[in-house]
Amino acid sequence: MLLILQQPNCKKFKIMAEIEKLVIISTIGDENPEKATLPFVLATAAQSMDVEVTIILQSYAVVFAKIGEAEKTNAPGLMPLKKLLDTFIELEGKLMLCSPCLKERNITANDLIDGSTVIAAGTVVTEVLSATSVVTY
Repeated sequence: MLLILQQPNCKKFKIMAEIEKLVIISTIGDENPEKATLPFVLATAAQSMDVEVTIILQSYAVVFAKIGEAEKTNAPGLMPLKKLLDTFIELEGKLMLCSPCLKERNITANDLIDGSTVIAAGTVVTEVLSATSVVTY
């Protein structure tokens, strides 16, 4: 989206590009491979359209950020979760993980893939409030 602003009583125009930001929140783990993969399908599609994307993994979904876990989830008809996750991070997507959810599953910072960030509830609120759109799974 492109915004063109004119200063009051001025003939100058200022052009500003508004960045689209999508936040995707997922709580789905390997109990539903298709639904667990869809947030990453949507995220990489949005990234291909120059949308800034943040994925927040909560509840069972945090296991996908543990080294070696994403490889175990594949949904028929969809790209493998590991490949989508790697692509998402390579395209500078932000992968954020619920701190209490990790703790509940005994997942430590040393267990996590590169490119992930551990966050608390306040960061979730900040991300949601700054987003153009929010999708939950």
